[in-house]
Amino acid sequence: MPADAVAAVTHANPYPFYEKLRAGAPLAWDEKLRLWVASRADVIESLLLAHGALRVRPVAEPVPRAIAGSPAGEVFGHLVRMNDGAAHTANKPALQRALAGLDLAAAHSAALQVARRVPEQPLSDTLFAMPLRAVAHLLGFAPEALPQVEGWMRDFVACLSPLSTEAQLQRASSAAGALMTRFEALAASAPPPHGTLLAAVLAENTSDASRSRALLANLAGLLSQTCDATAGLLGNSLAALAREPGLREAARTRDGLHALIEETARHDPSVQNTRRFVAAPVTVAGVPLKAGDAVLLVLASANRDPAFNPDPNRFMLVRARRRMLGFGHGLHACPGQALASTLAAAGLEALLSRGLGFDALGERGWHYRPSANARIPVFD
Repeated sequence: MPADAVAAVTHANPYPFYEKLRAGAPLAWDEKLRLWVASRADVIESLLLAHGALRVRPVAEPVPRAIAGSPAGEVFGHLVRMNDGAAHTANKPALQRALAGLDLAAAHSAALQVARRVPEQPLSDTLFAMPLRAVAHLLGFAPEALPQVEGWMRDFVACLSPLSTEAQLQRASSAAGALMTRFEALAASAPPPHGTLLAAVLAENTSDASRSRALLANLAGLLSQTCDATAGLLGNSLAALAREPGLREAARTRDGLHALIEETARHDPSVQNTRRFVAAPVTVAGVPLKAGDAVLLVLASANRDPAFNPDPNRFMLVRARRRMLGFGHGLHACPGQALASTLAAAGLEALLSRGLGFDALGERGWHYRPSANARIPVFD
């Protein structure tokens, strides 16, 4: 068993541990982690909907101290997923409308073309390259710029992790500055490239500051969310195919690929947990929480809650009502869920066309990248 709910993220099989958590208190205090742990679906839904009392960042530290005042800190401070209230609502509607209007079939075709052009490299790097370059392409970056954008973004996401070193944080700030410069140049084109996601976001934005740094930072945020979350979704889908040969027939069709990706997002999600910070006293599941408390919401456990999904431990390509919380719920639900699934399916299709051998993949095995919340396999 993992030592705690954070260590579970990179454990070979954390799900028996999560089942044990669900059998305990609805909100359990972890003395080592110094926070409350929620593992049941109904409790986590309640916490995700308690917008007034719970926030995505501590009240006293809206930007992590390690990056405050740096270019990475500026981008972080603008991200809608890291803000509540007015800062959250200023730019998210434009992102939501643009993503909702995206032609997913066209996005799949474009992402597949980009993925097929990713050069041969270690598989664990390809998991990042394919979806990141696809989103950069959809945002309007030229083909020759895609490898550089990928590199910047992989450096930038270090600022989102509490495990990053000082050197990684410095590279993250350099990458943030470079990305913002490039986004400003893209947005300054008149008009932005037709049919791009950038053009759609700017068209949906009704404010006068359509090219504000806040909005541009949230375009970078689309890339940052793609980085770990979609790489993990693609990688965990490969792991499912390596573990369960019976799934491989479904992977021969595009519909089957999408079903496989969607069930992976429920069964073995890339985002295993998220945190909320208590801003005002509130009682959840009979437990009084006080201002300053932190709560770990174990989303992966909720997805396997039998009250949420019947027969939850079984990998089922077809479910009458597949429910999952890995993409959030309520105000902070991720508007890019459909795009993430599309990117992962396109990446998986591209990898299969290269003749990836699942039996050999299973024999070599894999482990997971160090992380406090993201489950991303590293194939040996």
